[in-house]
Amino acid sequence: MDDAFYQELEPGRFRATEHTAGPWSADAQHMGPPAALLTRELERCGAVAESSIVRLVFEVLGPVPLGELTVHASVERPGRTVQLLSAELNAGGRPAVRARGWRAAHADTAAVAAGAPAPLAPPTGTEPMVIPYGWRRGYLQATEWRSVSGGMAGTGAATVWGRTLVDVVAGEQASPLQRLCAIADSGNGVSGRLDIREWLFINTDLTLHLYREPVGEWFGLDAETAIGPTGSGLAGSVLHDETGAVGRGAQSLVVRPR
Repeated sequence: MDDAFYQELEPGRFRATEHTAGPWSADAQHMGPPAALLTRELERCGAVAESSIVRLVFEVLGPVPLGELTVHASVERPGRTVQLLSAELNAGGRPAVRARGWRAAHADTAAVAAGAPAPLAPPTGTEPMVIPYGWRRGYLQATEWRSVSGGMAGTGAATVWGRTLVDVVAGEQASPLQRLCAIADSGNGVSGRLDIREWLFINTDLTLHLYREPVGEWFGLDAETAIGPTGSGLAGSVLHDETGAVGRGAQSLVVRPR
């Protein structure tokens, strides 16, 4: 197997490796790697010094197959204080994921910074997270997971740490934001309330709101899922790195019996 989620064939064109495969099908990608790849394109688009991406939205238009895909990004709304960025991933002859991100210029607010949730217990010393039988392949083989409480093998709220063990794109070091996005899409997976053998709870999107830039390679999800009475739900996560909370993530869920 390759040592990255993607091999770059030429600018904007990539081949997805087996590391991107999700737990449900060997032929479809987990959404973490596409989110990381789209983030890479957004970070490179119209880059401005002393700025950072503060919000990301990924709209999932359908399954992302393994194989070749293309990605392109553009500045939708230029500006000196904020920019609106957009990107699209195409696979199998169709748009598969669309992303938008707000980039904001930095300002010094260190003296008034407040309101972040308490840090999590660090990943060092926590237990390896139990992966459901038959799931350890593809994406889950290319990531390391540790549990503070709960996780994929249980049901209900969970607090876990994860890190990618491979590059996003072969031959280059992924940014912390790319690595965070590769982990953040697992919020619904670690905090699911329902038995996966009897229910589907598939996210149609992933939204991240960040109040500081992430650092490092370990990222924590303090995650909880709520399910409504008419087939929809919401998975929410407080996002952490090893120095503390960095923001929040959310995923809209479509809930159906198998």
